[in-house]
Amino acid sequence: MATPEERMKILDMIREGKIKPDEGARLLQALQQSAQKAEKARDPRWLRVRVMDLQTERIKVNVNLPMSVVNVGLKLGARFVPNSEVDFAALMQAIKEGQVGKVLELVNHEEGERVEVWIE
Repeated sequence: MATPEERMKILDMIREGKIKPDEGARLLQALQQSAQKAEKARDPRWLRVRVMDLQTERIKVNVNLPMSVVNVGLKLGARFVPNSEVDFAALMQAIKEGQVGKVLELVNHEEGERVEVWIE
């Protein structure tokens, strides 16, 4: 994000007559666009889901979803497992806040499975 110091430096240059106001406006706009691109580059890009067999530790399911389809997928998933142990609202909040890393781990002893979800 553009720092206040960077913006003030441009404004000072305008005040001192070193650059014209329209040039300063373009610089401020370019500074803002650069900050937005940098922030977008840090946004998580993948939701990774892995289901493992508890006895053998073998991976039964390994799914990587682009974040662009995750909102739809989570809303659909919430409909099919309404009494689930998964707090879909909390998971959606973690995604919206840009949390990265493991966001969910469930162990289902009845099915003999462990489910892990990461945002990367």
